[in-house]
Amino acid sequence: MLTDMQAAGARLTHQPGAREPDFSQGARAFPHERKWRQPEQRAGIAREDITISRFTYAQTAVRREDATTPPDRYFFSIALKSTRLKLTRGSQTIFDGAMPAGTLYVGAPSKPLRAQFLAPCDFLHFHISANCFPSPQQGTEPLAPECLNDLLLLRDPFAEQLAKALTEQGHSADREFACCIAQTLVMHVARREPPRTKVNALPKWRLRRVEEYVRARFDHSISLSDLAGVAGLSRMHFAAQFRAATGYRPREYLLQQRIEHAKSLLSNTETPLVEAALAVGFCTQAHFSTVFKRLTGDTPARWRSAMRNASASSGVADGDPHVETQGLSRVLGADLS
Repeated sequence: MLTDMQAAGARLTHQPGAREPDFSQGARAFPHERKWRQPEQRAGIAREDITISRFTYAQTAVRREDATTPPDRYFFSIALKSTRLKLTRGSQTIFDGAMPAGTLYVGAPSKPLRAQFLAPCDFLHFHISANCFPSPQQGTEPLAPECLNDLLLLRDPFAEQLAKALTEQGHSADREFACCIAQTLVMHVARREPPRTKVNALPKWRLRRVEEYVRARFDHSISLSDLAGVAGLSRMHFAAQFRAATGYRPREYLLQQRIEHAKSLLSNTETPLVEAALAVGFCTQAHFSTVFKRLTGDTPARWRSAMRNASASSGVADGDPHVETQGLSRVLGADLS
């Protein structure tokens, strides 16, 4: 049996680049949802089996939305940017906290969902007919909608790469290419095997203690033992539960927090790069630059230059050069708070 990556490679010729895609270009290529999960439908045109749309929210004020998946459709959502939100259905809390970029959510037909967006966000949405799901193999049971409902995969790298493949194409992402991406995503989800053992997520009160500790000491040396001690668990149990709760390994989370603080310094101050590196907990500028480029796709100097150019352009357009920069710098900086 082919792996998900092999299956995609057999059908796709596009290879996503290492850098972050041009999300503004992708936003123009796919219809923007004025209301969450409700793509615009042109009058007189039959609804297609696969519809792709985009939902963005740039404000910091809390926004609440409700939606119900149509009876003949599945709903797939991929987070293009890290954000914070809460998903509920009645009294049931499905998700509450920081959602990393690359997170995949699946909703089954006829299922209502309420979302509270607590930070700026950017999502790529796939509205997919149930007929697009593959037929069960001989000797296996058909895939029940309940098996997929509320499937939430934090930082699913394969789904993230599929989303980047679409957003990087922009206007050149033709209908056939977009449908191929969507069908590959369906295959990825339909063939996913459930985990052999379920790891409980780190309880919120323990998670809060860890994040407060990191927020107060991100510029110091922090070990896995330190974080496990704050949570009151062994290193092994803490690492597994922390990843189940956040999608990050503890070390990855710490580096993300340091880079987000560095972004704030680079975009809002004239702090030299070497001083910024030391201020956020890196021992050398070289290590800081390596991690920064791995997480953002750019060196610190180029990122700072790009942000200044973007702020200048925004200032010409709307008279407020700092809105976009401040909004972006708050997303991961507030993660898991």
